[in-house]
Amino acid sequence: MSENLLIILGPTASGKTKLAVALADELNGEIISADSRQVFKDMDIGTGKDLNEYQLKGKFIPYHLINIKEAGEKYHVNAFKEDFYTAFSVIANSNKLPILCGGTGMYIHSILQNHELTTIPVNDGLRSKIQDFTKQQLQDKLRSYPEKLRLQADYSSTKRLIRAIEIADYLTYNELAEISRPAIKPILIGLQSEVETRRERIIQRLNERLKSGLIDEVENLLANGITKEMLLFYGLEYKFIASYLAHEIDFSTLKERLGIAICQFAKRQMTFFRKMEKDGVRIKWLNADENLDHLKKIAIDHLQHEIDVK
Repeated sequence: MSENLLIILGPTASGKTKLAVALADELNGEIISADSRQVFKDMDIGTGKDLNEYQLKGKFIPYHLINIKEAGEKYHVNAFKEDFYTAFSVIANSNKLPILCGGTGMYIHSILQNHELTTIPVNDGLRSKIQDFTKQQLQDKLRSYPEKLRLQADYSSTKRLIRAIEIADYLTYNELAEISRPAIKPILIGLQSEVETRRERIIQRLNERLKSGLIDEVENLLANGITKEMLLFYGLEYKFIASYLAHEIDFSTLKERLGIAICQFAKRQMTFFRKMEKDGVRIKWLNADENLDHLKKIAIDHLQHEIDVK
């Protein structure tokens, strides 16, 4: 096939890994994880690695960018891009199909955009000057830069406005070096459910993870020197369980707040994917509640259709 990358995306608990593994088995592929937390070792239950899912019919489906960093380290989108292209080249040079699978929209979009703005460093001095600006003030500040320096800017949130100003300011005084990358020709398939169905699946999975030792996992991280502040940085399960272990909330409050937070996170993921579509990214959406074999058939039919019309 002329397309050289299959992308499986969707919100948390939508069954992305199972579909990606089934397609990898069918299409002679290997999986590249697009998950900002599965890169860390010893963070298994909370990040939903489910490594047993990479075993299919007695066969192991190779995966990349999982367990490549120590817990306690940080990882960012530019590091992901470098690691992605390394894995992509290894897989492609083995005459296999790279399958990018995950829910971290920023990581996925960075590959589709293929620009180097993610390499621009954080400017703490500039951020301290504008951190108390209103959204309107930030928008006005951004518009004060030449238009060519803010073509990729996102005006929708304070966080993104600050980053866009940081980028525009950097480009005022610096030029970005062009980096040669392999050409990416992707086909994207997304998994989605009705909101209530997605909520039920999230809550069920959370209960299963709590029973499977999620709290013990966080306790072990703390015992091994991972600070509570770093767990807050990792978010969701690690943030709330750290509060529970610090006796700031009880168990029922933990379950309630964490369940709500994960559902809100899934909603934000879908919002990001919809924004990608508005930016011109074509995603073939499938119903995550369908039978896996049926989903695999639809996905393969879609791939064949995309190849035939190009």
